[in-house]
Amino acid sequence: MKRSLKLLSVSLFSLLFQFNVTAQDKLPIKFGKVTVQDFDVQSPLIDSSTNAVVVASLGKSEFVANTTELTFSLLYKRKERIKLINKNGFEAATIVIPLFVSDDNKAERLEDLDAFTYNLENGKVVPTKVEKSAVFTEKHSKNWIYKKFTFPALKEGSIIEYSYEVKSDFFFNLQPWTFQGEYPVLWSQYEAAIPEFYKFVILSQGYQPFFVNKTESTVTSFSFSERTQANGNTFSTGGRTEVNNFSIPGSVDYHTWVIRNIPPLKEEAFTTTIRNSVAKVEFQLKEIAFPNSYPRTVMNTWQKVSEDMLLNEGFGLPINRANNWMDDEVEGIVKGITQPEEKARKIYNYVRDNYTCNDYNSRYITTSLKDVFKNKSGSVADINLLLIAMLRNQKITADPVILSTRDHGITSEYYPLLERFNYVVAQVNIDNRLYYLDAAIPRLAFNKLSSQAYNGHARVIDKEATPVYFMPDSLNEASNTMVFIVNTDKGSIEGSFVENRAYYQSLRLRNKIAKTTITDYQKEIQESYPEDVNISNLVIDSLKKLDEPVSVKFDMKLNGFGDADIVYFSPMLGEAIQKNPFIAAERFYPVEMPYTFDDTYALTMDVPKGYVVDEIPKSVRLMFNENEGMFEYLISGSKESIQMRCRLVLKRATYTNEDYQSLRDFYAYIVKKEAEQIVFKKIK
Repeated sequence: MKRSLKLLSVSLFSLLFQFNVTAQDKLPIKFGKVTVQDFDVQSPLIDSSTNAVVVASLGKSEFVANTTELTFSLLYKRKERIKLINKNGFEAATIVIPLFVSDDNKAERLEDLDAFTYNLENGKVVPTKVEKSAVFTEKHSKNWIYKKFTFPALKEGSIIEYSYEVKSDFFFNLQPWTFQGEYPVLWSQYEAAIPEFYKFVILSQGYQPFFVNKTESTVTSFSFSERTQANGNTFSTGGRTEVNNFSIPGSVDYHTWVIRNIPPLKEEAFTTTIRNSVAKVEFQLKEIAFPNSYPRTVMNTWQKVSEDMLLNEGFGLPINRANNWMDDEVEGIVKGITQPEEKARKIYNYVRDNYTCNDYNSRYITTSLKDVFKNKSGSVADINLLLIAMLRNQKITADPVILSTRDHGITSEYYPLLERFNYVVAQVNIDNRLYYLDAAIPRLAFNKLSSQAYNGHARVIDKEATPVYFMPDSLNEASNTMVFIVNTDKGSIEGSFVENRAYYQSLRLRNKIAKTTITDYQKEIQESYPEDVNISNLVIDSLKKLDEPVSVKFDMKLNGFGDADIVYFSPMLGEAIQKNPFIAAERFYPVEMPYTFDDTYALTMDVPKGYVVDEIPKSVRLMFNENEGMFEYLISGSKESIQMRCRLVLKRATYTNEDYQSLRDFYAYIVKKEAEQIVFKKIK
């Protein structure tokens, strides 16, 4: 008998499973029923800066029968209640529900949306329903549409509550869950019931401890139906049919995650992106293994992903072709040069200086390399893959490297999750020495990458899918500043300033001057200095020499001395750290600086004529975490002169949140110390 199997139903008690919590884990509210007492939301997380609070957020995902195919579909349910404390929290009342759309235009479906605003009026709870007509659809991208709505009748103190279901035929798209956001969350819970047939990699991140983190397995049976015509032929429309039912045993893993009393996650200084630190769980389908069938691998290895990318028309194939259409122009660029490294420099400089990047968030080319070559513009992938093709044209070994920039988030070394990568650079091998090039960024020197690229794990797309690591700890910015102040024969007090900047400091200045003028920059320096110090004759050396550090020089004149009996003088002038970058009392994620640094400031100063030193700061040397950093403030004075050196060193770029308080105290001390003044007293 020829069979046509149709999945009719799945006898899973997962279809019935609710938000299962023990008595002590019970939710503090009942969804769908708002009482007067519910408006009094209390929590230590709520303070004067809190605009809204998520009282409870619940989600669950389960696999259900797909009635048309021998497979499963996904049912995702969500419920959430939010208390709006003031008008600044009204942004939380706009809800966005993303729905996936496949390339053949099959889409996830939003069902059973139920949403109300609750207000307390004259001692009674008054609900206002969100009408279906208030929900509108926005096409976000090729593969995503957004359903959006905003709650009506909003007031300070309103409670909003909504629930919905999303049905999906894309069994690979098991919904992730984010526990943490910009508002405090008192209770966040997610459940996922996963049949043994689907093997998912579960990735969790964040710095909030789970209140509940458990998995329970249950053996059950999966009921199928078989439809045939009475004559034994495959079922077709018309005629008498027979339905034969049978079951397949299997198990389901019930995962439950709960986090309580979650503080809001706010972006602070020295943060790559808070997406790296938000508490969440997400899923990646690894394998499908039904009974009596061979397992099917869904998640590829890095080597397989690399192989596929090399055969992709939007990535590897264009750079692997001969590309003879560029022969004449590339030959003209390197004319008369025989050394491979010098050729690579010439080609790199040409592309960097003549091509404009219009999209710094790209993993595949957006047009043909020939069009990029002709139009002299494109995405970061367009430009750097073109660079690779031009280098290969000259028989220079070059391969693409995919990475994620710091503001995009970290990547997984173990799982080839391509959506986490957003950038392409070039790796060049000349005489077994590796160079990394990015021609999409103006004024970037040869063999230098933007500090944004130093985000850990990256991958060379070659046969071996070689991992590479761009660690911020490998970058050291060493700068020094020298100030000389003397008494002139004319009776004035004048000085000179010389600062030799580190590489990324130099790059920032080059970019700034490209958008303004040296005159405007001199005005900016003047504004950072005391009013009685006049700046003049600003000179910036090596602006165009991109491989060399920039040197900033200017003259100054001090006008605060003269008839004043007492003069308070800051020896740091305008170079002091005036504000502690670590403002928050607590931090729940790492401190991520772009590089390590070693900054030295030195002052040599004549004691102004007619004055004596009345008070002078004390010298100090402060170590941070034993040998991970150091602040040094050394100063001495005599009747004729003052010598001072201030040095700040941090040998690590990344610090855990456990280090935060020490780092905050360290900087607080520096700010206070660098603000200290020398007191000069007029000789009577």
